[in-house]
Amino acid sequence: MKNDNNLFYTCSLIEYIARKTKNNRYDVVEQLGSDLRRIYDYADVFHCEPIEKVADDFIQRDNIEEGNYDNLSVCQYSLPDYWDIGEVFARLIEDCYGNTDVIEGMKEVYESWLADRILNFNSDLYYQSRDYIAACYKEGKILSA
Repeated sequence: MKNDNNLFYTCSLIEYIARKTKNNRYDVVEQLGSDLRRIYDYADVFHCEPIEKVADDFIQRDNIEEGNYDNLSVCQYSLPDYWDIGEVFARLIEDCYGNTDVIEGMKEVYESWLADRILNFNSDLYYQSRDYIAACYKEGKILSA
């Protein structure tokens, strides 16, 4: 399942929606509900539209309200874009849940202890190698270099 484009798009859309609505990423996953499967299954169609429009459609469709989670305003360095973070999460899901249901893998990764660590953009975790991030996830802790 390496380089699953539908997973990459879905994770990037989750990141975009979360930033726009100031919600934790796991809350967005939960609020999307069954639409999460729909987004994943039809990502090749959705990506033909601007991501802003697709995000607005799902925000309205699933009644995703404004939250108070804001990890962007405290970022002291260059802010990674939603495609970059979507890729980090997609790779982690691929590396740890490649042989299982991708939707369940998404839910578990976004709910995990590591999700908040990745989303701390003042750390260097989000741009570490995919192998290192997957190893941390599997070990349940940040590994020393």
